Amino acid sequence: MQTLQHSYRGLSLLFELNWDRLLFLGALGAGLAMGAYLNSF
Repeated sequence: MQTLQHSYRGLSLLFELNWDRLLFLGALGAGLAMGAYLNSF
């Protein structure tokens, strides 16, 4: 039971880290798209 709790905590931490990375990549892509859009004028 204790190993199950530890593995669940590790999985939760991994999901948190991946979510943060996904959010960072999304913000980076949005910034690049906005820059390209503003540069087209």
